[in-house]
Amino acid sequence: MNKEFINWDDFQKIEMRIGTIIKVTDFPKANNPSYLLYVDFGDLGIKKSAAQITKNYNKKELIGQQIIAVVNLPKKQIANIQSEFLTLGATEAQTDKVILIQPQIKVENGSPIY
Repeated sequence: MNKEFINWDDFQKIEMRIGTIIKVTDFPKANNPSYLLYVDFGDLGIKKSAAQITKNYNKKELIGQQIIAVVNLPKKQIANIQSEFLTLGATEAQTDKVILIQPQIKVENGSPIY
């Protein structure tokens, strides 16, 4: 699927940051199987979001992992929570599993992605 081109100014509006998952809970009220992630984004604080990553990850292994997220979207109501960021991942074509996009080495929470 190819989407339309955006211009450089549009891309520069997207704020992506590194954060560390500090807590994971089940999120049974979501329409699709999801976890509720609590992520430390350094100076931006701890934020929460739903993530449909239950097919490929268990809660225990997610604790301490770093992720890349879009942090400047408006809050989005998902079931009974306000999602505060968008976790970035890739979808595996054959299995429909979401694979988290992560830094290869640990970096400071809140570090921007350029």
